[in-house]
Amino acid sequence: MAKNEDSKVTAAEVWGTYLNRGYYPESIHTPWFARKSMRPLFRLLPSEPRCPIDYYPFQGIGGALVRLFLGITPSKMNPRLCNLCDQAAKKYPGGAEVETSLLFADIRGSTSIAETMKPADFSELINRFYDVTTKVVINTNGMIEKLVGDEVTGFYVPGIAGPEHAGVAVEAARTILRETQHGSSAGPWVPVGVGIHTGMAWIGSVRSEEGMSDIAVLGDVANVAARLASQAGPGEILISEATRSAAGVERDGLEFRHLALKGRAEPVDAWTLRS
Repeated sequence: MAKNEDSKVTAAEVWGTYLNRGYYPESIHTPWFARKSMRPLFRLLPSEPRCPIDYYPFQGIGGALVRLFLGITPSKMNPRLCNLCDQAAKKYPGGAEVETSLLFADIRGSTSIAETMKPADFSELINRFYDVTTKVVINTNGMIEKLVGDEVTGFYVPGIAGPEHAGVAVEAARTILRETQHGSSAGPWVPVGVGIHTGMAWIGSVRSEEGMSDIAVLGDVANVAARLASQAGPGEILISEATRSAAGVERDGLEFRHLALKGRAEPVDAWTLRS
């Protein structure tokens, strides 16, 4: 693992500590305002909303001060959080293996839907789906990994969503189905299926030779979650056995599926939750 010039700590330790505990290792050099001991002070500054981890305010006089003098702004992955994580991605290129719950929300039958709509109207539908889904992930302390085509990917880690992150992801998926009106008498305004898988994934900063960088979630967890979403029907949430167990979801009343997922040698045990 590469090491930062100013510290003997590895990028894996920095990322692992932050994603698992919500703060950086005390052994690394951090600005005075990023130290854990400063959080009670920033909590006194007005006003809400503020980062739920570091307590930097985003609005009012306090928000203006931290933005102007400290460069603190909302994170691009979750605007309810501050951008210290984004800064770490640049300062400590690399990442760590962390237990995470990965959520894929996918518009089902988007190709057929696009065929019946004007491109501008379809664009409005996709943007509405993005708005609703990202808001749910953000408000449940998840992190947005990417928006791609007809899909939104979010991930939940212990240091931000808490140790019960699997349960949080399941509740987020249920909220997404409610917000898209699955289960209503009028039917959904867009058909959505969701896949969730929990396990160890590599999370960190990836970059190209041209200097482009981003946060990515890599490994089998991401592949399984994506495949589960692809097999979830409209109004369905497919959760792996790992997620069901971690979230404490009872098996009673759930449909069991033993799935052979495309590109994966071993099948996956999954359970179906419906709107």
